[in-house]
Amino acid sequence: MNYRITKVDEQTWRIDEAGVRFFLLAGTEKALMIDSGMEVHNAKEIAAGLTSLPVELLNTHADRDHIGSNEEFDWVYINPAELQNYGRTGGMLGGIRPVWDGDVLDLGGRSLEIIGLPGHTPGSIAVLDTGRRVLIGGDPVQDGNIFMFGPQRNLPAYYYSLKRLEQYTDRFDEIWPSHASCPVKPSLIGELIRGTERLVRGEIQPEAAEFHGVPVKRFDVGAAGLLCDADIRLPEIIA
Repeated sequence: MNYRITKVDEQTWRIDEAGVRFFLLAGTEKALMIDSGMEVHNAKEIAAGLTSLPVELLNTHADRDHIGSNEEFDWVYINPAELQNYGRTGGMLGGIRPVWDGDVLDLGGRSLEIIGLPGHTPGSIAVLDTGRRVLIGGDPVQDGNIFMFGPQRNLPAYYYSLKRLEQYTDRFDEIWPSHASCPVKPSLIGELIRGTERLVRGEIQPEAAEFHGVPVKRFDVGAAGLLCDADIRLPEIIA
């Protein structure tokens, strides 16, 4: 399996494979793998080659391209709102330890704060590496195509999650998404907010697209593309 490891610093690694990336963060006591890839099924083995610390797993959400190696772990940190999605995508192979918005995971001298970002999926979360001023954001904040079609996607919830996340931007200097460019600037959050507002006002004409045989509409919101259901119905968004 092809993958590429990038060493960010002595305690931080990025693993890129098949259009998706995941991360390994180490403290002084343990390490945390954030997501486990798509086609790789040896993420724990990869981590063991990078650190001798015990490795735990957290999922930003449970779409298939983020849980490829989950079966290697006895349990996973995940937001409970994501469990229906986790079962639907083939997860639920082991136990879970719930994480909630505002929780802090301590790796030993390295604190990671959980930020809830429902919308892309119900239990999507971001991880704020407070000391390094980096946000590991999963899928919601990126400059590629953001999937907002199919079961459990919720565009208004996504919008309000972005509005809330914008209030955190004085606490991080860059964002590491799971797809497309990495890193991206915190200003991308505001661009996505404004693009979503334009979409809801009907100012953006969609392009017909298809994903694995599913017809979707791609809305070019400038900073990224939002892939939405062909029959999407949008309520008025009140900022």
